[in-house]
Amino acid sequence: MKKQIQFFFTALMFFTRLPVPKNINHNQNLLQQSARYFTWVGLLVGCITATAYYVFSLLLSAHLAIAFSMLTGILTTGAFHEDGFADCCDAFGGGWTKEKILQIMKDSRLGTFGVTGLTGVLALKYLLLVEISPQIHSKYFLLLFPCAHAASRFMSIVIMQTSSYVQDTDTSKSKPLANRKLTVIEIAIAIAGALIPFCFLPGIWLVTLVPMLWVTWRADTYFKKWIGGYTGDCLGATQQATEVVFYIAVLIIVNHLH
Repeated sequence: MKKQIQFFFTALMFFTRLPVPKNINHNQNLLQQSARYFTWVGLLVGCITATAYYVFSLLLSAHLAIAFSMLTGILTTGAFHEDGFADCCDAFGGGWTKEKILQIMKDSRLGTFGVTGLTGVLALKYLLLVEISPQIHSKYFLLLFPCAHAASRFMSIVIMQTSSYVQDTDTSKSKPLANRKLTVIEIAIAIAGALIPFCFLPGIWLVTLVPMLWVTWRADTYFKKWIGGYTGDCLGATQQATEVVFYIAVLIIVNHLH
């Protein structure tokens, strides 16, 4: 159990700005083992954003509460996944060869495609949540946050399992994650973290996982076509894209299937 706790805190340290025990460091072996808890980190981030929404909704309008909950999530993760999405927009938007795409992806500067893509994905999240909010019970709306964050992080794990890492692993901070696939037991732990919040929602909400998996498959195919695999930025882009897809699927369920 002590080892499992270490793995969880390692994942928490890697993906968020949240404080962890002082004995947790950037140990390569611990980071390799921590991938099983990526969805659990997403679950925690989702609970934090849901709490932020609830608190701000007591003081401000629902629209402002949604905006502040999104800001809370960004501050919690240090815009880790948003940065990956923006880098992918720049790289695949401005590069036409594998070498050029990877070169642009390494560039820390944000270009036109990145700004446009990041603005678009954040606006989509906000508008979708604003649209969903008045149509479902408040307790279900709060559960959307942990569902979205946990399930979308599992989609990144899917790509890690089905594709190969193509970045310069000697200099990449994701090198340890690229060198190892998850075992069946570790995948089961990740799936558990993704599905826990769904246990408190009507069963039909599990349907949202279908379009998320489809988009993940299409993203994986696209990445393989252009660069032969994935990078850390591709994983961040997948998380952001599938989070948006989750909200779209929820809105469809609320409007047509609920």
